[in-house]
Amino acid sequence: MDLGHRDHRLLPSLLRHINLDPVLLGAILILGVIGLAVLYSASGGNVDIVTRQAIRLVLALLVMVVVAMAPPQLLYQWTPAIYFSVFAMLVLVPLTGSTGKGAQRWLDIGIVRFQPAEIMKIAMPMMIAFYFAERRLRPRLRELTVALALVLGPAFFIFIQPDLGTALLIATAGLTVIFLAGIRWRTVILTALGSVAALPLLWHFMHDYQRRRVETFLDPESDPLGAGYHIIQSKIALGSGGIYGRGWQNGSQTQLDFLPEQTTDFVFSVFGEEFGLLGVLLLFALYLLIVLRGFLIAWRAQDTYARLLAASITMIFFTYFFVNVGMVSGLLPVVGVPLPLISYGGSSMVTIMVGFGILMSINSEKRLLSK
Repeated sequence: MDLGHRDHRLLPSLLRHINLDPVLLGAILILGVIGLAVLYSASGGNVDIVTRQAIRLVLALLVMVVVAMAPPQLLYQWTPAIYFSVFAMLVLVPLTGSTGKGAQRWLDIGIVRFQPAEIMKIAMPMMIAFYFAERRLRPRLRELTVALALVLGPAFFIFIQPDLGTALLIATAGLTVIFLAGIRWRTVILTALGSVAALPLLWHFMHDYQRRRVETFLDPESDPLGAGYHIIQSKIALGSGGIYGRGWQNGSQTQLDFLPEQTTDFVFSVFGEEFGLLGVLLLFALYLLIVLRGFLIAWRAQDTYARLLAASITMIFFTYFFVNVGMVSGLLPVVGVPLPLISYGGSSMVTIMVGFGILMSINSEKRLLSK
C-alpha cells in the first residue's frame, strides 16, 4: 500500500522539482491537444500541419521548462538588458527589417528570422514591473510619465510596421502593470477620456486596411462579399453549431471552405461549429482555470516585482483569449490576434509558454520560501 501511495505522489513531486505547476501544466496540455484536434479538422485532415504544430508545441513546452527553472531574481537582474535590447531591435525593423504580406515586422540575422514584437510582449511587463519594484506603489505623476514612455515607445514602433493588434496587446500589458501599481481612479478616468479624445488622431494615422476593418466591424453587411465576408462567415459557423455542435470534422462552413483563415485567426469558429455551446463553455472553463491560477500565483508572490509581473502575464493571456473570441464573434474589430494554444503558428505559442514559465518560476519561489 505504501509503494502505491509513493507512486501516486511521484509525478507531482517530479513536476515540483523542476518548478512546474501541475494545475497550469495540465490545463496547458489539454488545450494543446484540443488545438491539434481542431487543426486537423480545420485543415481538412492535413497531417503535415498537425505535425508541425505538435513539434512547435513540444519545443514551446521545453522553453517553458527552461524558463521555469530560472529564479525570479535572475529575471529581475536581466530585465533592463532584455527590454532595451528588444527596443533597439524594434527601432531597427523599419530600417533594415524584412517585409512579408505587406508589413515590415521581421529581422533576419541569417540563421533565424523573427519578430522582435513577440519578445516585447514579455519584455514590456517585465520592465514596467522592474521600474515599480523599488518605488512606492501608488506612483506619482513623474513616475507615471516615465512608465508611460516605456510603454508607448515600443508600441509606436510596432504600430508603424504596421501591426495595430500587437501594438495594442503590448500597450495593454504595460498599462496593466501601471494600473496594478495602484494609480488613482481619477487618473484612470482622465486617461480613458484622453484616449477617447485621441481616437480621431489614431484614425488619421491608421492604414486604409485598418480603417476598413473598423468600418466592417460596425457594419459587416455593407460589403458581404468583400471586407465583411470573414466576420459574416464566422458568425454563421458559430450559430450553426447550436448547443451540441455538428461533430468533429462535420462543420459545413469549415469542410466546404466557406470560413477563411480557419486554422489561424478564425479557428475558434471551427471549434464552435463542431462542438457547439457546450464545447465552447468547456473551452472557456479551461481558459478561466488558467487565468484564475495565474492570479492566485500573483497574489501569493513574495515581492512587488513578482506580483506585478505575474498579474500582467496573466492579463496578457486573458487579452489574447478575449480579443480573439470577441473578434470572431463580431464583438470586436478583426486585428489578427490568435487563440492561445489553439491557433496554428509558433511565435505566439512560444511567447505564451515563456509567460507560463515565468509564472511557474514565481510560484516555485513561493513554495521554497514557505518551507
